[in-house]
Amino acid sequence: MQFKDKVVLVTGAASGIGAATAQAFARAGAWVMLADISDDQGQQCLAQIEAAGGRAAFRAVDVTQAEQMRELIAETVRRWGRLDIVHNNAGISGGYALTADVVEAEFDQIVAVNFKAVWLCMKYSIEQMLKQGGGVIVNTASALSLTVLPGSAPYNATKHAVAGLTKTAAVEYARHNVRINAICPGVIRTAMLQNRLDVDELLPKLTALHPVGRLGEVDEVTQAVLWLASDAASFMHGSLVSIDGGWTAQ
Repeated sequence: MQFKDKVVLVTGAASGIGAATAQAFARAGAWVMLADISDDQGQQCLAQIEAAGGRAAFRAVDVTQAEQMRELIAETVRRWGRLDIVHNNAGISGGYALTADVVEAEFDQIVAVNFKAVWLCMKYSIEQMLKQGGGVIVNTASALSLTVLPGSAPYNATKHAVAGLTKTAAVEYARHNVRINAICPGVIRTAMLQNRLDVDELLPKLTALHPVGRLGEVDEVTQAVLWLASDAASFMHGSLVSIDGGWTAQ
């Protein structure tokens, strides 16, 4: 999977799956625009890519703000002339609470980041891709786009919404050479997960969700993103690709 001189945008690129995907695209020859609300971590990711000989830029962005997202796409095009691939990856998890106990402010934040922001990124990316004759979008959905985890109602709902948005847009723009699909990861071993204070208690419960008997690794997700973005997946439109160790097959 080579992406020489392709222009790629990755949101949520400062850490975890987003950082790994951005680095993988850069290693494969792409120009990569990193976008994240965390300036410090974003700059660190950029430095790592450049130290490895990759070509990239970073922009601090609040993905929930329409004007910032519009300008992010515009800056990417100003720099490199087009936008070939988007990994629409920014998201947050939220805390544990039963549905009736969810705090409204937290509900609003999860909806804004996990759903509205996904739509905003798609909106401005699709507009650009239609102008240039095509492109590829890979949304980060979740195993919880296909099942539920009690105590995570807002997250479950937003990830179901991402699945619906992915399918709808994929059908709408398939004839315009814009391919839109989504990955549905299970629980992935990221630094954010490892740094949780309750990780020792949490890991056995999360591991038990996966029939394979372990959590996923970041590189296992990254390879799926690159494959979906490549010409090898040219007949895939509106697919929800499970990367979950068998969780949602049960």
